[in-house]
Amino acid sequence: MPQIDRDLEKAAQFGEPSYVWRAGQERRWEMIRESLGSHLEGSVLDDGCGVGAYLGRLAERSSIAIGLEYDFPRAKEANRVVPGVVQGAGEHLPLPSGTFDTVLSMEVLEHVENDREAVEEIVRVLKPSDRTTGGRAVVFLPNRGYPFETHGIYWRGKYRFGNIPLVNYLPRRWRDELAPHVRVYTNKDVLKLLEGLPVKILEHTIIFGGYDNIIARWPTVGRLLRGLLQALERTPFKICGLSHFIVLERI
Repeated sequence: MPQIDRDLEKAAQFGEPSYVWRAGQERRWEMIRESLGSHLEGSVLDDGCGVGAYLGRLAERSSIAIGLEYDFPRAKEANRVVPGVVQGAGEHLPLPSGTFDTVLSMEVLEHVENDREAVEEIVRVLKPSDRTTGGRAVVFLPNRGYPFETHGIYWRGKYRFGNIPLVNYLPRRWRDELAPHVRVYTNKDVLKLLEGLPVKILEHTIIFGGYDNIIARWPTVGRLLRGLLQALERTPFKICGLSHFIVLERI
């Protein structure tokens, strides 16, 4: 099988991590930083750290920074950014309960085998609340309302990489047949995912992307598009945004 086919299959199964730090990553980092505040100075876990882009930023502020990555080659590469990256699955974190002040899950839960078990594990390793606050988790998830399926689809048994329009607007059964490798979430799906867990939602909104690839090719048009779409985050049209941004606190 050609190398490109293996790479595309890997992208389908695990998603594509952030390889280059650009405006889109910087914006998400600022959202993380503002939402977590002093929690970032304690112990942090990047659950699904990819090649370590966000883990490196977390490590600059924290007393202890640990990354977990399912894919061994990516875990090995992330280990060059922050030593001690652990290979493992999100549904079975090889870490003690009540350990972390902060957990980051950046577009990961949609790829795991069981997203409920994975989010239960995130909650388990967060420090429970004391007289002040408990540990916090920041979770990014793909939004079903986005007009494009950004993870590609399977068509006639073959994976087709790219942004595929309107797939997420199909009935769930049809959508999942085309994209069985990745989940998307409505607001109700998010609430169901968290139902019964010892957490409270501090923040939940939907954001658009950074569109850095478009800006790289067509700078003026791309910046206008980014400004317009990000302005929609302050309106009901944010329901069509790219990702859920959720901040949880352990209780």
